[in-house]
This record gives sequence, structure tokens and C-alpha cells, in this order.
Amino acid sequence: MRPHIRHGGAPLLRHRKKDLLAAGVERVLARIVGVQDGLPVLDDGRLLDVQNVVWCTGFRPDYSWIKVPLDLGEDGYPVQYRGVVTSTPGLYFVGMLFLHSFTSMLIAGSARDAERVAKHIATQQAEGRATGSSAPALEQVAS
Repeated sequence: MRPHIRHGGAPLLRHRKKDLLAAGVERVLARIVGVQDGLPVLDDGRLLDVQNVVWCTGFRPDYSWIKVPLDLGEDGYPVQYRGVVTSTPGLYFVGMLFLHSFTSMLIAGSARDAERVAKHIATQQAEGRATGSSAPALEQVAS
């Protein structure tokens, strides 16, 4: 399933349209083109009287904004192991499709992956202090 999901998106899990409608949720496919009095204006001219907007950006990965060396695999996703990017020490990912498993893209799965990444960072920092390493932080390299 990994290649299929990474190229076309995951199936919607436990998503029932009738439940959303009953809860008063309206799915809007029109594009937001502006704001009027703090409310979104759609390209069809409608003004949405809402308190919340969930903005879905799609399924295409774009890592062009990361200004450090980043190896991408044939599928367009960063080469990493459980969130650790070995080609760029100090760079990590969490919440990515199939970071480790199918659930990595979900809140429950990303929490488990985030814990692994945090443990890795703590281990790296402890080893750096023990060896006296003075490698520059990724934030300094990226700026």
C-alpha cells in the first residue's frame, strides 16, 4: 500500500458524510480568494460565516523550502529511517506518510514516531556532550 498511498493519498478513515452533516460541517470545494470582515470569501462569491476553517493542502510532497542537503527517494519523499535523516544530521521528520508505518500520518502514530525521534535527539546530544563534539546546530546551518 505504501507506494499507492504516497502517490495518491490514503483512504479516509471513519469518515461518514451523514455524521458530518448532522454535526453541521459543510465541505466546501470552492477556493478561498480573499477575506472580508475577517471571513473567507470564495471564488464563487460566497462569504462564509464560520468560526473555523480546516485548510487541506493536498497530497503532493514539497520539500523545496528546506535549504539544507536532503536526499529524496524515487517516490519524492526524503530518505530517512524512522524520521532520522542520516544525510543531514539534525534534520528529522514526523507525521509523514509511512514514516515508519501506515499510522505515522495519524495523530496516534505520529506521537509514537515523535517519541522515537525525541529519544534519538536526546541520545545524540548525550553522545555529543560525552565526546565534546562541537558540530553546528541545524538551525545555524539552515540560516
